[in-house]
Amino acid sequence: MRQFFTSVLEVIEVALIALGAVFFIRSFLVQPFLVSGASMVPTFLNDDYLLVDELTYRLRSPARGEVVVFRYPKDESTYFIKRIIGLPGDRIEIKSGNVVVFDAASPAGTALDEEYLPPGTVTVPRSGDASAFTLRASEYLVLGDNRSYSFDSRDWGVLAKHEIIGLVRLRLWPLSGFTVFAAPQYEAR
Repeated sequence: MRQFFTSVLEVIEVALIALGAVFFIRSFLVQPFLVSGASMVPTFLNDDYLLVDELTYRLRSPARGEVVVFRYPKDESTYFIKRIIGLPGDRIEIKSGNVVVFDAASPAGTALDEEYLPPGTVTVPRSGDASAFTLRASEYLVLGDNRSYSFDSRDWGVLAKHEIIGLVRLRLWPLSGFTVFAAPQYEAR
């Protein structure tokens, strides 16, 4: 009988350690995310299953072109997935169908060469025809890759850094679409 109780205690101990490890990993390292909607097509499709890295942005700031999951600023119970286009200190203009970045490296402005967008994609301003954004410290401009059908910073404004959950690292599902993601390298055009 004593051996039975010892075995039960060992099973409980292993279960508690496993639950603690899962809690730690989900709370501080990675989190699963299921894409819902078409705002990031063709990069991400409805029902894609992703892993979101929650640790990287504790060690460094987000970079232009990275895809992030964040809490929607007007309803924190809702999560969105978008691409970071504007960084703190940038001035972003949407003109002639392009996104133009004015920053320390290009004070005259550089149109982003967004190779991840489908050919012929035109970026248009929205939200009262606002076409320029000046970002303060800890503010980001985020846009969906499916620009015509994305509810993004053009509609509700800039994103505060504290709203960002993490960086999309992997697409796990569907298996045929397994992908490891990295930020694109932009070329001036």
